[in-house]
Amino acid sequence: MEFWHGFLLITSVHLLAAASPGPDFVLVSQQTLAKGRRTGLICSLGITLGLAVHIIYSVLGLATVIAHSQPLLTTIKWLGGGYLIYLGWQGIQAKPKKAADLAKADPEVSSSAHVSQDALTSQTTSPAKNISTQKLPSNSESTFATLRRGFFCNVFNPKAPVYFVAIFTLVLSPDIPLWQLAIYGVWMMVLQMAWFSTVVMLLSIPAVHRRFQRFEHWIDRVLGTAMIVLGLNLILRHR
Repeated sequence: MEFWHGFLLITSVHLLAAASPGPDFVLVSQQTLAKGRRTGLICSLGITLGLAVHIIYSVLGLATVIAHSQPLLTTIKWLGGGYLIYLGWQGIQAKPKKAADLAKADPEVSSSAHVSQDALTSQTTSPAKNISTQKLPSNSESTFATLRRGFFCNVFNPKAPVYFVAIFTLVLSPDIPLWQLAIYGVWMMVLQMAWFSTVVMLLSIPAVHRRFQRFEHWIDRVLGTAMIVLGLNLILRHR
């Protein structure tokens, strides 16, 4: 198979797969609507890194082994379903936020308000106080947690081994050189990140985000319920 022929096949097939509704889409939507653009992008990066795991074992020829091993698929199914139920349970426990918390929830939306407030504060307080009030809390721990959440959501998807068996055996020729498979794998990661970044940017448009913030806890509960349903579906469905 010619390089560009395979490239076009991978692009079309994987874009359709990435755009199809599933646990990754629900998680990214929930994180973006509840916590803003930055969190949504970090979650998308975690999902993309999880995709790298599937690509690596597929390139090494292990996807076929996993897809045809009932014990392995069952283990992945229970881990993935259990993790989705755990995330969903966290979502349905969401509570309404106070007005002050809503103002802080999305820095992109409220940045203009912060600028005007800082200007007013600078006229009435000392320089030392200004420095202390402008300090932002560290976000490293929450960043890692969000990255990990997206990563595990993708890694524990039991449908992934079957999907990559189809990609690397049916869509692509089995005699494709390793370097070419590696390029295809990296390109699939780029497509994955580009798709979910687009979803995040659309959901974090200020006008859209402001509307959703008023109903944030209900969105968390609805999407949390959806994740629980997806998790139960993974666990209870037959192969």
